[in-house]
Amino acid sequence: MEEEIQIINENARKEKLKNFFAKNSKYFIFSISAIIILIIAYFVHVEIQSKNQIKIAEKYNNITNNFNNLQNTEQTTNELIRIIEKKNPTYSPLALYFMLDNELISEKNDINRYFDIVINISSLEKEIKNLNIYKKAIYNSNFVDETELVEILRPVTNSDSIWKSHSLFLLAEFFYFKENKAESKKLLNEIINYENSNPEIKLESQKKLTRDFSE
Repeated sequence: MEEEIQIINENARKEKLKNFFAKNSKYFIFSISAIIILIIAYFVHVEIQSKNQIKIAEKYNNITNNFNNLQNTEQTTNELIRIIEKKNPTYSPLALYFMLDNELISEKNDINRYFDIVINISSLEKEIKNLNIYKKAIYNSNFVDETELVEILRPVTNSDSIWKSHSLFLLAEFFYFKENKAESKKLLNEIINYENSNPEIKLESQKKLTRDFSE
């Protein structure tokens, strides 16, 4: 008797399961199709990204390898700007550095705009972003006042970035040049007391404190 009841219960469970799949077959088919489409779309996206990366790399290498000061610098600059505007995490920063190193652009507003494009690339690694903020601050230190420079560097100085001590030292030098020695000394001490300061920057800070602030 127990065996018969068990068989009946087993058949009932199978029937319920069968009815459940029958009623929800469209949902399951839709879900499986959606998953397959997403997987295909992902691999297509990766393939397109890979091809675009190769194209940008070839373009950048062709521009820089064939560059000389006698060629059409305007054309070179425009091509590099187009690479920056592609917002590629590798070659957009390199294109900006190349333009700056070779003095292909000089307009302050344009340079800052290109820095901002690079800094705001969503796929840019955190420390590469911080490096570009630091580089932007170095460039702007020739033009801006203390408040503006502090604001530019704030995302780095308020973090645990490997570029934090570099940024603090830049500010310390800037304040010293502006004859705000109290703020400069404060920043140098912050570098020395910061556990993760770059060893060379920390040593330079100690030397500067001894040389310029010893009583």
